[in-house]
Amino acid sequence: MNGARAFALTWKSIFGDKAALLLFFISGIVYSFFYPLPYSAESVRGVPVAVVDQDNSALSRQLIRYAGAHPGIDVVRVTTRPEDAQESIWRGDAAGALFIPADFSRKVLAGAQPEVEVSGNGSYPLLNKVVLNALAEVAGTVSAGIEIRRLGAATPSAAQAAALRQPLGIEALPLFNVREGYASYIVPGVVVLVMQQTFLLGIGLLFGSWASAGSFPYAPNAASYFGALNAFALVVALNAMYFFGFVFWWQDYPRGGNLAGTVVLTVLYAYAVAALGILIGTFFRTRERSIQLLVATSMPIMFLSGLSWPTSAIPVPLQAASWLLPSTAAIQGFIATNQMGASLHEVRIELAALAGLSVVLVAAGLRQWRRMELPA
Repeated sequence: MNGARAFALTWKSIFGDKAALLLFFISGIVYSFFYPLPYSAESVRGVPVAVVDQDNSALSRQLIRYAGAHPGIDVVRVTTRPEDAQESIWRGDAAGALFIPADFSRKVLAGAQPEVEVSGNGSYPLLNKVVLNALAEVAGTVSAGIEIRRLGAATPSAAQAAALRQPLGIEALPLFNVREGYASYIVPGVVVLVMQQTFLLGIGLLFGSWASAGSFPYAPNAASYFGALNAFALVVALNAMYFFGFVFWWQDYPRGGNLAGTVVLTVLYAYAVAALGILIGTFFRTRERSIQLLVATSMPIMFLSGLSWPTSAIPVPLQAASWLLPSTAAIQGFIATNQMGASLHEVRIELAALAGLSVVLVAAGLRQWRRMELPA
């Protein structure tokens, strides 16, 4: 069997197997629309908080109004008893609390430094972060207003008072993830891992079917191997084009615009994943074995990639082992080129890792391919 026949046979096998077709094509389309949906708002807003106001003054009520106007939080309860706020947090009615002491306005009028306390529910880190940051911003805004009024009494104009209050202006401009959203951070990296795991499952499913039926359809030679490899790599590349070209535009994720770098990475990634799929597929003897073994590996591989867990916090041996998987270099490389506009020189380590891994996997897979004993 020559390479062209093996290439055509691979595509025929994919379209002739409903489960494989679902994994190779349909699952990607479904995933691209439904996985980002919960994160479409990009940031958490309207987190419920309780306020304990023991001062009950005009200044404390102003602080509460400012808290209610903040887009990140929603004041759902105002009370004078800390126990009521704590009860609201325990029941899940509030994710945090602001405590205004009884001497709050008196200290302000006396020129002393007043203090307020903020608390959050550490069981929900994302909500806790929003609550603490929002309440700190509200307290800082009120504090700045008080200080400007004090300075205004000693200066000719409000503009001079504002300049004395903040002589050095700061404007924060987040790069790449300009909306600082969770979806823009996590989805572009997870997509790469999902493609790898999905295609490994699909290739393993086909090989398991052939092995259980005792009818391996290819000749055990190099031409057949490279024909199948090219077919599977093309499937990976087509899905990558769909995600990086259409989905990222449709979901409006940050795009760096380094098309050349993305294309080179896609080619290397496609062959690395296809070669890995063929290599491990030759060991499966039943159709379901790939699902049983590969599904459970997705979360550990994601952590090892350094996307959701700092690489510096991963043991060195595991860091080294993670580079044996295409997803590790591909996630870092695609994020750099797609989201940050990195040049090919800047992702040379990832390119070299994918190229070297492809060569090793092709050599190992071809050796195993030639040992296939099932009749062609």
